[in-house]
Amino acid sequence: MKIGLYFGSFNPIHIGHLIIASHIADFTSVKQVWFVVSPQNPLKSSASLLNEHQRLFLVNKAIENDYRFRACDVEFKMPKPSYTIDTLTYLHEQYPEH
Repeated sequence: MKIGLYFGSFNPIHIGHLIIASHIADFTSVKQVWFVVSPQNPLKSSASLLNEHQRLFLVNKAIENDYRFRACDVEFKMPKPSYTIDTLTYLHEQYPEH
């Protein structure tokens, strides 16, 4: 299955995020979109961010009724700040079939 990765702080998740993810799922060969919640973007101040677990909870609530979407907390277990290349490398190792 082809998976699309949608990285973001999702602080908080909003309709714009969902519209973009829906467009990807509807008009590309991607079968599932993973919302990769970034605990700390290296380009943003953490002072204005909701707690990472609160943001993950909000993403899960926003997508709970859509089988095309999945919340992903992979970066919670990785060194901070999160760099996309490190996350992609890790996910490729964990899910080589995708």
